[in-house]
Amino acid sequence: MQIVILDANTLGDDMDFSMFDKLGKVKIYSSTSSAQLEERIKDASVIVVNKIRLNESNLALADKLKLICVTATGYDNIDINYCWRNEIAVCNVCGYSTASVSQITVSMVLSLMTHLSEFNDYVKDGSYTEGGVQNHLKPYFNELAGKTWGIIGYGNIGSQVGRVASAMGALLLINPHKRLKEYGNMVDLDELCRRSDIISVHVPLTAETKNMIDEKRINMMKDGVVFINVSRGAVADEEALVSGVESGKIGGLGIDVYSSEPMTSDSPYNRILHRKNVILTPHMAWGAYEARRRCMNEVYKNIETFIMGGKRNRVDV
Repeated sequence: MQIVILDANTLGDDMDFSMFDKLGKVKIYSSTSSAQLEERIKDASVIVVNKIRLNESNLALADKLKLICVTATGYDNIDINYCWRNEIAVCNVCGYSTASVSQITVSMVLSLMTHLSEFNDYVKDGSYTEGGVQNHLKPYFNELAGKTWGIIGYGNIGSQVGRVASAMGALLLINPHKRLKEYGNMVDLDELCRRSDIISVHVPLTAETKNMIDEKRINMMKDGVVFINVSRGAVADEEALVSGVESGKIGGLGIDVYSSEPMTSDSPYNRILHRKNVILTPHMAWGAYEARRRCMNEVYKNIETFIMGGKRNRVDV
């Protein structure tokens, strides 16, 4: 069995892939361009992939392919219908990054609400020493306790964010992506936008969620709202978010995901790079060391189970 890992660099250069040698012959590529893709997968039985798009145009010649393992929860880069029609199994990984993403979500909110970077700069640039006053309290900041935190998507990550927010005294509003059960503080998306002081998004990218945060919903939000997106870039209209920051409607913006990754030179976010109330990170929220190790272990188990005839973490059935 030939196992091909197509974009190992996206998993970090500190990851050890030697465990996969127990399962078959392994080829590891740090990255793979579209021009290199067909040649690299044509003899593969198993593909391990993170971000590369796999569809009919590049899978058609991979006639030995039996399994695609996505090193993520989201699998919108895989043509599931093509795989189903051609009996190619597809597995994802769930729950591995819950602690990591929720940690970054809360870190963004706390940093934006308390203006930590500005106070840090005030000390480091010498202003505190030169000021002669024991305290410096500008920009003014508020406590999280008593604020309303709206959580869009209440799966593993959203619910963990909710637990942390509640522990710090925030009041929750919930708009679950899948309504598997009722929550007492569950509201529709428009109401969440109107009532929340803080909004964080934790949903997969689907036809339903694409651009769900648009200009209309941003205009519904409270003036000065803190908005965080750590899910998928395209769930929000990026131009509308940037305009919201420029107008002051959005008082704090934290973004870890982008409609095109890496962020392009013509991205609207380039207009607000200099703003102190904006945090832009390079799709790293999922990637704590522990989370990436869990991910690799889960992928190993997915392949091992498939070899034994099982259907662990299958998304194509």
